[in-house]
Amino acid sequence: MIENYNHFLLVCGVAFLLGGFAPYFLKRLPVSLPMLQVIFGLIMGYFWTSFPFLSPIDNGTFVEKLCELVVLVSLVGAGIKLDTPLKYKRWRPTIRLLLITMPLCIVAMAALGHYIFSLSLGAALLLGAVLAPTDPVLASSVQVGPPNDGEEDTPRFTLTSEAGLNDGLAFPFVYLAIKIAEHFATSDKVTSSLLLEWFTMDVVWRIAAGLVTGIAVGKIIGRIVFSNRTKETAMSQGYVVIAITLLAYGLAEFIHGYGFIAVFVAAFAFRRTQHGHDFHEDLHDFAEQSEGLLMSLVLVIFGMALGQGLSSGVELTWQVYAVSLIILLLVRPIAGWIGLAGLNLPHKERFAIASLGIRGIGTFYYLAYALNKGVFDPTEASDLWIICSMVVIGSIFIHGISAPTLMKLSTGKK
Repeated sequence: MIENYNHFLLVCGVAFLLGGFAPYFLKRLPVSLPMLQVIFGLIMGYFWTSFPFLSPIDNGTFVEKLCELVVLVSLVGAGIKLDTPLKYKRWRPTIRLLLITMPLCIVAMAALGHYIFSLSLGAALLLGAVLAPTDPVLASSVQVGPPNDGEEDTPRFTLTSEAGLNDGLAFPFVYLAIKIAEHFATSDKVTSSLLLEWFTMDVVWRIAAGLVTGIAVGKIIGRIVFSNRTKETAMSQGYVVIAITLLAYGLAEFIHGYGFIAVFVAAFAFRRTQHGHDFHEDLHDFAEQSEGLLMSLVLVIFGMALGQGLSSGVELTWQVYAVSLIILLLVRPIAGWIGLAGLNLPHKERFAIASLGIRGIGTFYYLAYALNKGVFDPTEASDLWIICSMVVIGSIFIHGISAPTLMKLSTGKK
């Protein structure tokens, strides 16, 4: 990318300008900002033939790190804006989505990948793992509002808390897919020792380490910021947001925990310290603006990559379209409906929560992370990028159009 630095700066400028003028355009068009950004990028990539080809496989490290940064900023923003305290009754729908819906989605999507696209076991499991989590970045339109706004209804709270946690909880399955791909290079079956090692290290230890690190970082920084000796109003909210993000993520990864879980939990733990304080609103505003800037950049680049792929003749079979629609319109809604069964939620709320499993930038991060390990077949890697890209762009348009209506129906607001 460094040899195309000036081109990259130009793309950044266009992406940020588009995001800045979005309120003007969106008042007159029935589209969301992500839809507008992807469309613009797609047109630019298709017709700007002299621009360097943005292959996600050839630029895997860049894709991984950029998407990782966007997700981290989004997670800290999601944790800060949750007003609801940690009470089991309010968090039950979230827990059900994490423990029932997400595994069901992984199994169903892995089966689609294996039986329709003939993916190997490791690649099929990776497909399910990277597409299972809802995205905290693109799902901002269905999440709760700023801190202390007093309008935290069940659908928005559930979708926000789910997006904050399942980006980290998908990691064990990504690691399992990587381990299986490595193992099948020398063996033809999965051993019990491999599964035991995966469960003890990648499930139990990494999740626990992420949770503990997040709680510790959030509470310690919260006590420092809101101590009697500290004038929090004179502190830069940017420094605090970045400190929470990097400390939680860095410490969790240092002890081999899940950094995504640590960041969201740290932001939530920080918010519970003086939870009604106006300073949380300042933090949220900084995080939200930073997230918007980075999201604009990623979506325009994503659109350009799609446009370049179409102009270069990348083949999109009917199976890709069919599976993408099945994942978005059947797998997640059905799995979500099953996961929320027995909670006495109104049908409109249950349907909205189940249907709005938005896929996005988190998928790109996980896919780039796994493929950068170099253990997956190059042909399967290409297939995975094509399938995931179609699911994400389908999610951007389908959910971008349906989300406002579904949220209005579920909350009864006009």
